Amino acid sequence: MPLCLSAQTVTHGNVVDAITHEPLPGVTVSSADSSSKSNISTITNRSGEFNIAFSSRLRFTYMGYTTQIMKINPGDAKISVSLSPSAVDLQPVIISASREGQARENAPIAISKINTVQIQDTKATALYQLLNKVAGVYMVNLGNEQHTMAIRQPITYNALYLYMEDGLPIRPTGIFNHNALYEINMNSVKDIEVIKGPASSLYGSNSIGGAVNFITQNPPTGYAGRLQLQGDNYHYRRVDADGGFTSGKFGLYVGGYIAHQADSWQDYSDFDKYSASLKTTYDFTSATHLTVSGSYNYLNTQTPGSLDSLRFYNRSYSSNQQFTYRRVKALRANARLDHAWSSKAQTFVTLYFRNNSTAQLPSYFISDVRSSTGQYVSSNGQVNDQRFNSYGLLAQHRLDFNFLNSRLIAGVYLDNSPSSFYAQALSIQKDVANNFYTGYSNTGTYIDDYRIKLFNTAAYAQYEIKPAEPLRIVMGLRYDRVNYNFKNGLPPSNTKYKQQQTNNFDVLAPKLGLTYNLGNHKGLYANYSLGFQPPETGDLFSSRQQVPLKQATFNNYEVGGWFTMLNNKLYAEVSLYDLEGKNEIISQLLPDNTTQNQNAGATQHRGIEYTLTYLPVQQLALRFSGTNAYHTYKDYSEVSTNFGTGQTQVTVYNGKRMSNAPSWIANAELTYKPAFLHGFRVATEWQHINQYYTNPANSKRYNGYNVANLRLGYDFKQQVLKGAGIWFNALNITNELYATSVTSNQYGDTYYAAPPRTYTLGISYSFSKY
Repeated sequence: MPLCLSAQTVTHGNVVDAITHEPLPGVTVSSADSSSKSNISTITNRSGEFNIAFSSRLRFTYMGYTTQIMKINPGDAKISVSLSPSAVDLQPVIISASREGQARENAPIAISKINTVQIQDTKATALYQLLNKVAGVYMVNLGNEQHTMAIRQPITYNALYLYMEDGLPIRPTGIFNHNALYEINMNSVKDIEVIKGPASSLYGSNSIGGAVNFITQNPPTGYAGRLQLQGDNYHYRRVDADGGFTSGKFGLYVGGYIAHQADSWQDYSDFDKYSASLKTTYDFTSATHLTVSGSYNYLNTQTPGSLDSLRFYNRSYSSNQQFTYRRVKALRANARLDHAWSSKAQTFVTLYFRNNSTAQLPSYFISDVRSSTGQYVSSNGQVNDQRFNSYGLLAQHRLDFNFLNSRLIAGVYLDNSPSSFYAQALSIQKDVANNFYTGYSNTGTYIDDYRIKLFNTAAYAQYEIKPAEPLRIVMGLRYDRVNYNFKNGLPPSNTKYKQQQTNNFDVLAPKLGLTYNLGNHKGLYANYSLGFQPPETGDLFSSRQQVPLKQATFNNYEVGGWFTMLNNKLYAEVSLYDLEGKNEIISQLLPDNTTQNQNAGATQHRGIEYTLTYLPVQQLALRFSGTNAYHTYKDYSEVSTNFGTGQTQVTVYNGKRMSNAPSWIANAELTYKPAFLHGFRVATEWQHINQYYTNPANSKRYNGYNVANLRLGYDFKQQVLKGAGIWFNALNITNELYATSVTSNQYGDTYYAAPPRTYTLGISYSFSKY
């Protein structure tokens, strides 16, 4: 006969994230009543709900969250519990290692997580303010959400990184954009995970230096909403809004922001950004649910370009032209169906679509034509437009076995992305005496005009076994085939190989890793992985690219570990890596100050990454993240031509340090949240970039920089103003003059100047009921 429990003997409730208000499945709910003689416990379901026999006190425990004990009254019909993400997460839950949630200690890779607390406390106006907190990451700020990256690589504009949103690449293979993260809606990001090193066995090409996965918010339990307003002393203005609800089986989340800047510290740098995201969920049954997501991002920005030495060191942030621009439209949508066949078998299938266009008159293509004696002759440039659509599928199945507690993950990936590109030549007018480009005229002559049918197919498998309790071994294999079907819209020319052709690139990328759990939040890992990078479509088919390119491959060897000390008050994570590149695609600076890509025979990237987090008391946290690395040319030479004499010269750079490769990158942050003033926070941050060479000959260098930031905020907890918040950020508080990136050429150095001291003030209001 079944046992029937009355409402007075059972506690009903739900558990949500204190910041996002999303339901938390898998939370352990147990009795914390010392008088209880039974070990009563349960876990929350997918909706964050639970039922448990009555106890006067309940304990709520979840990886990545602060444990909470709540007093329960016998008359409580239903309780609602909100858990706060931990300030220091000793066992973070990560998704990117296997596309499913798992403890970090089970993943034999170097992976870091920026959680919801860090995102909310930082109040970033651009993603570099978050990503630069991660050990081994230097996201280079190029202004107005434009950027490039350095992860286990020098500062580079090449396709060595994979950017994803909820595990889906935001762009197809072959159409990389170093600025691609301006196509992310920052307001809807819940967590950020960074895999350092090749992740090709699971995610495919381009994930050489690293893969960055932006995990977006889900519909909240009940309903919730938030509004934020902020602005700075250089006329940056931004409004964020988001909200959602769950009713029965259906959930909805909508969020976005509008940013505008005019008359800023840098001349000719106005911009507008509009971002919006939508996500719906529907639970057909407890085992089957559907998620449909969409996002739209629009960016319209002026592009002032870099500064010469005179203007940079005089803090004269004037642009040498007033007509370049970039306009981006990025639409993405996907539908994912998840089904749990049993507790040991689960499948998901995702259909996705992308529509993207980038129209620009780029400042970096403005170049001067000079005579053999170096005299100015004329100037030219181009206007171009790239567009693509994507139609794709990602499917994955996971199966658990009793044999050695093993797990098999297998999947397929299809991406059909037809694209087009054209570029027209511009005649640029220049005031030579004042080194100012006054205007341009379109010559009507096409430099490029082509279409590409791009098709990427892949299959992957990952098998995990646990031959002993502390040991986990992970083996992975992925096959990728990338097909470019190129058709030139221009009439035949002397460049015969660029008329109509098909290019195929394929690779079988293995991975072998292991973790060893030493207990008490201590462990070791090691792995070998292979990364690969096919040439980009622009590198293969642009008329400016005169050198055919080969596919690049990278062998990665790394070891690392994590440990705690001082009664879990100190947490440390360390990774050592050796990344060996073959035919690495790098940028060569041409005499007219433009660039062209070519293969380097061999490169080597070696380094150590480390993060230390220390909590001497509950209210105070110190984090120190850094990397020390050496990036070296092993087999690389450049051929230069003197067009006056027709003579060529070969310069060998074997053994030289690679250009724009700081040997030390560090970021430290001290955060104080006093118990006597609940809701208040203050944090100081230090960013360090060490000196680096700015040319492959290692004859020029930039001394790097140190910059300090201050952040204060207060979230009201009192009943009258509950939900309101205010914050004040002071970036570059000492008003240092520094550049985020420096490039050398035969005429001198150019600098991407960083903002001077910037003050940002913001207010917010949020509400929720669950």
